[in-house]
Amino acid sequence: MSSEFEGRVAIVTGAAMGIGQAVARLLAASGAKVALLDRAEADTAGMGEDALAITVELTDEAAVNDAVAQVASHFGRIDVVSNNAGIQRYGTAESTTPEQWDEVMDANVKSAVLVTRAAVPHLRETKGSVVNMASVQSLASQRNVLAYTASKHALLGVTRSTALDLATDGIRVNCVAPGSVDTPMLDWAISLDPNPARLKRVIDLMHPLGRIARPSEVAQCVLFLASGRASFVTGTCLVVDGGLSIGLPGAPEEE
Repeated sequence: MSSEFEGRVAIVTGAAMGIGQAVARLLAASGAKVALLDRAEADTAGMGEDALAITVELTDEAAVNDAVAQVASHFGRIDVVSNNAGIQRYGTAESTTPEQWDEVMDANVKSAVLVTRAAVPHLRETKGSVVNMASVQSLASQRNVLAYTASKHALLGVTRSTALDLATDGIRVNCVAPGSVDTPMLDWAISLDPNPARLKRVIDLMHPLGRIARPSEVAQCVLFLASGRASFVTGTCLVVDGGLSIGLPGAPEEE
């Protein structure tokens, strides 16, 4: 427990599970009053009696505006926005349908833009900060993930552009780019493989540290960027991938 965020109010999207849930819990443990926004019902247990859970479709502009206004009215201020809502879909340029493309771009990019835009007037008053949940696939790609990679590249662009636009208002905007993380979304992806246990081991070993991340480890990085300790950091992408992105594929032959 700490008081680093005492007196501050944070909106956390995608807070019903995974990284978003871990961010909300860590912010609450650090003294923040937390509003959990998700299309699914979020659990506020252990986050303090003031924690507010709002079930909202984050790709609906009117619904987002109403939810953010509710947070501001309930708490009187907004200091932090942590955008974590996102989905994964598989497909290439040939196999990805227009409907799948729109679904991923709306969930992964549009939702972050809508929440940020609604919160900006309040963040301007508090000199607050935004932290978006990007991915190592904001910087590189894998096969068969066209829409997801495109959305995460776009979210990196949104982060940088918004950081420039809001800097004169004293609002900082950054993002975190995790590698594989132990979340329900990854569990779902692994379950699609004929041999999930083998695939899980392969994914662990893709990371030089030999394992995937825990949601709480990614959440710690979100809190750093949202905090006063990162007061001169904006427009940056903090890679949190256990070394996944530093290696080149393959290895030289041993003599």
